[in-house]
Amino acid sequence: MAEKHETATAETELDTARHFLRQWIEEDLAQGKNDGTVVTRFPPEPNGWIHIGHAKAVWVDFGMAQLFGGRCHLRMDDTNPSKESEDFVEQLKRDITWLGYQWDSFYYACDMFETMWAIAEELIQRGQAYVCELSQEEWKAYRGVPTEPGKFSPYRDRSPEENLALFRKMREGAFAEGTHCLRAKIDMASPNIHFRDPVIYRIVDLPHYRTGTQWHCYPMYDFAHPIEDALEGVTHSMCTLEFEVHRPLYDWVIDRLAEQGRLVVRSGKTIRPQQREFARLNLTYTVMSKRLLRQLVEEGVVDGWDDPRMPTVAGMRRRGYTAAAIRDLCERTGISKYKSLTDLALLEWCVRDDLNRIATRRMAVLNPVKVIIDNLPEGEELVAEVPNNPEDESAGKRRIVATRELWIDRDDFMEVPVKKFFRVTVGNEVRLRGLCLFTCTSIVKDAAGEVVEIHGTYDPESRGGNPADGRKVKGTIHWVSVKYGKPFEVRLYDRLFAMEDPMACPSGNFLDALNPESMRTVQAYGEPLLEQAAPGEHYQFERTGYFTPDVHASKPGAPVFNRTVTLKDSFKK
Repeated sequence: MAEKHETATAETELDTARHFLRQWIEEDLAQGKNDGTVVTRFPPEPNGWIHIGHAKAVWVDFGMAQLFGGRCHLRMDDTNPSKESEDFVEQLKRDITWLGYQWDSFYYACDMFETMWAIAEELIQRGQAYVCELSQEEWKAYRGVPTEPGKFSPYRDRSPEENLALFRKMREGAFAEGTHCLRAKIDMASPNIHFRDPVIYRIVDLPHYRTGTQWHCYPMYDFAHPIEDALEGVTHSMCTLEFEVHRPLYDWVIDRLAEQGRLVVRSGKTIRPQQREFARLNLTYTVMSKRLLRQLVEEGVVDGWDDPRMPTVAGMRRRGYTAAAIRDLCERTGISKYKSLTDLALLEWCVRDDLNRIATRRMAVLNPVKVIIDNLPEGEELVAEVPNNPEDESAGKRRIVATRELWIDRDDFMEVPVKKFFRVTVGNEVRLRGLCLFTCTSIVKDAAGEVVEIHGTYDPESRGGNPADGRKVKGTIHWVSVKYGKPFEVRLYDRLFAMEDPMACPSGNFLDALNPESMRTVQAYGEPLLEQAAPGEHYQFERTGYFTPDVHASKPGAPVFNRTVTLKDSFKK
C-alpha cells in the first residue's frame, strides 16, 4: 500500500519542486519586482466555518510565504453583512492557528470601506463608473452573451456630477435594494461577461456586524478584493480556479488604483499585486459549498458546524483528525490548474499514517460477549506489560491485568467458522493480546439462541502470548477484564453521504444522499486507563480503529469517544 501512495505523490505537480505558483514567484523575485518581497494573504469571508477546501488555500497562501521568507496576512473579507459575525471571525482564527499557521498582519475589509468609497467616487469623477437603475432581469438582456456584444445601459452616459449625487444617496439609504447600483464602465463587447460593466457597489440595507447601520451599500468582492490587496501591499494573490475569469477585472481595478496613485511604494518600488489561480480541493462523499454546509447546520441534519461528520476544520479536529494529516493531504494532492475530485480514502490514509505514529494504544471492546477462563481460579490474575505505542519507544509501557472473566468482541467469535476464520471458535486456539494462548471449549446460549458466554482454558506456558514449544497461532484477540474494565460511550462515525457525489443525487436534492449509518452509538468497555483520556488526545483501540474523546460530551473521568477512522485502509489509487 505504501508504494501506491508514493506513486500517487510522485505524480503531483508539488513534487516537481517547481509548480507553476512557485515558478511565478521565483521569476518575479529574479526580476526584482516588488522590492524583492513576497506578501500573500488568506481572505476568508466570516460567514461560516472553514472547511478542508479552505485548508488547502491556507496551506498554499501561508506555505508560499514561508517558502520565500515572506509574510502572509489574514483578512476578513466582510463586504456582505447578511451572514457575517465576530463569532465566525474568532473561529477562523482558531482553525488557522490549529492548522499550524500564524499570520503576520490581521485586517478587516470593513476598516477600508471609507477608502474604497473614495476610490469609487474618483472613478465616477474620471468617467469610469456610473449609477445604473436597471434591474437584474433587465441587465441580463443588456449584458448579452459572450459571442455577441452587449448593449449600453441607458444610464451609462450620465454626467459625473449626477452619478456622484446618486451614489451618495445610495450610501444614505435613499433607495431600496435592487433599484440602483454602481457599475464600472469598461467594455460591453468583451467576450468575458464579467468584464461587461460589472457591478462594483450594490445596496444591502442590513446592519454590518462591525459598522452597524453606517452603510446602506457595500462594495462587491471583485472590486474590494484588489483594493484590499493593494492597500496591504500584497504581492502575490492566489485564488481558486473559479476566479480565473475575474482576473481581468482584478487587473482593471489595480490599473485604476495606479492612476489614482494609491499603490503602495516600498523602497522606491511600486508594489503591484498580481493574481493567479489554482484548482481547489474537492473530496468525495461530501459537499464543499458553505451555503450547503450552513443548510445542514440550520436544518439540524448535523450537530453544528463542528459535527465530526462535517468537512469543516473544526469538525475534523473534533473527530480526531490531525493538522499534520490535513497538511499531508494538501501536499499529496499538490498544486495544479486541473479540476479533480480527491478520494476521501486518501485523507483517511493520511490520518491513519499520522495517528499510527502518535496514538496511544489501548484495548476496548465495542460489541462485548463474555469469556470465562475456566482454569484460572477466582481471584487470581494474569498480569503483563505491553507498549503504549510500538512505533514510539519513548511512550513507555503499561500494565494490563486479566481476570477469570473477560470481554471480547462478538465479531471475534463464530460458532460455525467460515474459511480462513482464525479467531475464537470451539476447539480453536487464539492469542489473547499481550497475555497468553486461549482455547475455546464450549459456549452458553440464552433462550433466544444468542451466545452469552464463551468458556475455555488458557495455556500457563504461553504467558506473554508466545507458547514455549513455538507452535504457531494465527488469531490474536483483544480483550478487557470484566472486573476492571470501564464502560463508556463510543460514537461510530462514518461518511455523511452515501454517494460519492451528493450533488448528483437522482432526486436533485443532495439531502437524499445522506448516509443513514453516518453515526451510531454503542456502549463499550475499555482498559481503566481510558478513564483518564481527555479531548485532544489520540488513541488506537487495538485491532479496532483510532478514537478521540469528544470535546463537548466528555467529562473528567467519563470520556465519550468519537471514532476518527477505522484501521482498514481502503485507499485506491
